[in-house]
Amino acid sequence: MTESLADTLPALSPKAEEIVRRTTEFLAVGGYNGFSYADIAAAVGISKPSVHHHFASKAVLVQSVVARYRADAARGMAALSANVPDPFARLEGYARYWADCITSGQHPICICALMAGELSALPEEVAQEVRGHFADLSAWLRSVIEDGVAHGVMAIADPPESEARTFMATVHGAMLAARAFGEPTMFPTIAGTALHRLKCETI
Repeated sequence: MTESLADTLPALSPKAEEIVRRTTEFLAVGGYNGFSYADIAAAVGISKPSVHHHFASKAVLVQSVVARYRADAARGMAALSANVPDPFARLEGYARYWADCITSGQHPICICALMAGELSALPEEVAQEVRGHFADLSAWLRSVIEDGVAHGVMAIADPPESEARTFMATVHGAMLAARAFGEPTMFPTIAGTALHRLKCETI
């Protein structure tokens, strides 16, 4: 995992945790520019100065949110690696996690996927965390694909790094397509195609 603010962040108070949770929800709907501190204050039921008491600026708040999001994602990937011996099943588990989130409406999109589209307009500290998330994910996917090839359960046409980035781009593009068409079931269909491309015909 590349360096992240989450490595040094302190534990949050219950109110700060609620601010982070609400901010994550706003980010998933409209990205960085889709909400204000007034929106956060209204959602949490506190004043804008109280939001500033916990997070001095919007950039600091969103940086904290994305850093924690990265840490959660890293724990999820580590759990898949530790608990799912078969590399192809690990990829299926990753895709299934997002399929369940998107079709249930619980987490309709990866917030980093949404903010990647506005990367050039983000504060640098936020952009760094967004880029870091994709670097973490790409490295994990590469390791899974390399493991899959070594165990004969995956077949690739390009170098593992290229295959990892292609799979990552397909999965995140599927999230955006599902949202654009208003059809959550598009995600598992597209992700399934990406998985099938990597699967050895003999398994």
